[in-house]
Amino acid sequence: MSAPIGPINAAQLDAGIKKGFWHSWLIGLGAMTADIVYMLMVYMGIVHFINIPFMQAFLWLFGSFVLIYTGVESLMGIEQVAEESKRKTGDTRLKSFISGFLLSLSNPLTILFWLGIYGSVLVETASKYNIEQLIVYSLAIIFGIFIWDVTMAGIASFARKWFTARTLKGISILSGLSLIGIGLYFGYKAVDLLFLS
Repeated sequence: MSAPIGPINAAQLDAGIKKGFWHSWLIGLGAMTADIVYMLMVYMGIVHFINIPFMQAFLWLFGSFVLIYTGVESLMGIEQVAEESKRKTGDTRLKSFISGFLLSLSNPLTILFWLGIYGSVLVETASKYNIEQLIVYSLAIIFGIFIWDVTMAGIASFARKWFTARTLKGISILSGLSLIGIGLYFGYKAVDLLFLS
């Protein structure tokens, strides 16, 4: 579920290239924490609230803002890739964790996935299995996300060590532009929901 390239993977690649493994992994860990929040919300039955069109439009707009802001911030920090001496420019590991958490928390696709798809799967699974098995399945999902985040952080930090500064800048630019592109798509979805549907 975590493998498709989206905002979190782009942010992890960007952070891994600029700041190394730990910052990249903490973005993924922050995103995984947001995933756990959504899983708990599904258990509490918040799915019905998200079906309101105004809430869906708000989520698309908020996600658009967060992604575009993060993409622009990423593009503005391109020079950090080549300048090793400026690599530690006050970005703490806590900031990386919070960034991943907020990116995932504000991503409408994440929200729709967890509250929609996971919610419907949970309803079907709950009718066949007991609560202990549901907990085991949910923990297996969390473990899978954890493995993917470690993998992404490893790939990004490996690329940082072996690629030239020019290649790393190119990858970082692509990551920033993909965040902006996904943010613009989210904005389009909000406009479509509010004015065109």
